[in-house]
Amino acid sequence: MDARHRFRGGRGLAAGLVAAAAVLGVAVALLPLASAGASGAEDAGGPVPCGSAWVAAWRTSPQAGQRADLSGRTLRMVVRPQATGSELRIRVSNRFGTRPLRIDAVSAAEAGSGAALVPGTVRPVLFAGAPAIVVPPGQELASDPLAFVTQRGTPLAVSLYLPAEPDRVAVHPVALQTSYVSGPGDVADSVDPAPFTRAVSSWFVLTGVDVLAPRAENAVILVGDSITDGVGSDPDRDDRWSDALAGRLTGGLAMPVLNAGISANQLLGGGTGEAPAARYATDVGAVPGTADVVLHIGTNDLAAGRDAGEIVTGLVAYADRVRADGRRIFLTTITPSATGAHGTPFAVVQREAVNRWIRTEGPAHADGVFDFAAAVADPADPGRLAPAFDSGDGLHLSAAGYRALAGAVDPMRLTGSPCLAEGDAAKVLVSAPR
Repeated sequence: MDARHRFRGGRGLAAGLVAAAAVLGVAVALLPLASAGASGAEDAGGPVPCGSAWVAAWRTSPQAGQRADLSGRTLRMVVRPQATGSELRIRVSNRFGTRPLRIDAVSAAEAGSGAALVPGTVRPVLFAGAPAIVVPPGQELASDPLAFVTQRGTPLAVSLYLPAEPDRVAVHPVALQTSYVSGPGDVADSVDPAPFTRAVSSWFVLTGVDVLAPRAENAVILVGDSITDGVGSDPDRDDRWSDALAGRLTGGLAMPVLNAGISANQLLGGGTGEAPAARYATDVGAVPGTADVVLHIGTNDLAAGRDAGEIVTGLVAYADRVRADGRRIFLTTITPSATGAHGTPFAVVQREAVNRWIRTEGPAHADGVFDFAAAVADPADPGRLAPAFDSGDGLHLSAAGYRALAGAVDPMRLTGSPCLAEGDAAKVLVSAPR
C-alpha cells in the first residue's frame, strides 16, 4: 500500500497512532489537525487550503427511461442538499439520449409545502449566461454559479421547463422523494403549486447540485443497489441509510453523504442500470470533493446465480480503480436474505463465502471494511434479517434497519473535512519512549 492510502485521513491516522503509542509505551501529544483530503496536499507535505471550495451537495445515479409525458411541461424536482454554501450550480443530464435535450428555463428556490416554493427565494439558473441550454446526447452539463444560500438538509426545488419530450430521459426511478410535473407551460418561476398537477416519485434530468462551501469539504459516496437506494423505507421521510449516516457526520465529522444506489443493480452488470464500474466516471470520478467510497452491493449478483469467486473479483477490480484514482474505498458485507432467489441454498453459501472473504481478506484490498451483515442479521438465524430490521419482504430493510447499517460505519475511519476548525480533530506527535 502506498503513502497515499496509508496516510489519508487525519482522524484515522490519529486514532491509529494513539493505539500504536499505547502498545509501544510512548508519550503522545494531541494538537489541532486538519485531516487530509483527496487533493493530494498531504502528499506534498504542505497545508490544506482552508478557503471556500465547490463541493457536491447532492447526487443521484440515473438510468435510461422511456417517454414520461414531459413535453411542454415543467419539472419541479425536490432534493435535499448535504452541504451549506453561498452559491450553487446544478447538473443536468442527457447521458442516455440519442438526440439533443433542450431545456428552455431553469430556476432554483427553497422548497415549500408540496409543489409550492418559498416566496422571495426563486432565482433563475443560467447556462453560459443564457436561460436556455441544449444538452448534447451522452453528456451532463453544469450551470453557471448562482448566488443562493443553501442550507444543509433544507429542501431545494429545481424547476426545469422542457419544450419537447426527451427520447431516453435520464431518470432515477426510486427517489423516495415526491417531485412534481406541471400541466402544459413554462411555470419554472411560479411559487404557486396549482400548475403542478402530477406528483412523481422519480427524479428526471436533474442529477446533481454543487454548493460553494465556506470551507472545503470532502464527500463520501455510497455506491450500491436497492438497499442503498433505500427501498423499504417510507417516501419523503429521509430514512435511507445514507440519510442516517449524514445525521452522524456532523460537526467535526462533517461530510456530505451522496447516494449512488440504483435498485436492482448488479456489481457485474446485467441488472437494472449500469454496473458500478460503468458509471464510475459520473458517480465518483467527476464529483467535486469526493474522498471516500462505500460499496454495498452483490445481493442481486447472487440472485442471478453468480458465485463468490466472480463477485470477489469484481469487488477487487472496483476497489483497485477507486484507489488508483486517489480516493479511499470501504467494502461492506452483503446483508442476509432468505427470500426467493436471494435465499436459495446456493445463494446463501456464496454470500457466506463472499462475506468471509470481505472480513478476512477485504482489508488488504480496501481502506476498511464495515460488517453490514452482522449489524442486521437475526441472532437466532444469521441467514435472515432480524425482524425489527426487516421491511416485510425479507430483503430490504426498515428505517431501523437502515439506521443499523449507518451505525456499522465507523466515522473515524472516513476522511472527514480537509479543513477542520481548531479542536475538530487531533494531531498525534509521538515523543521519546517513556
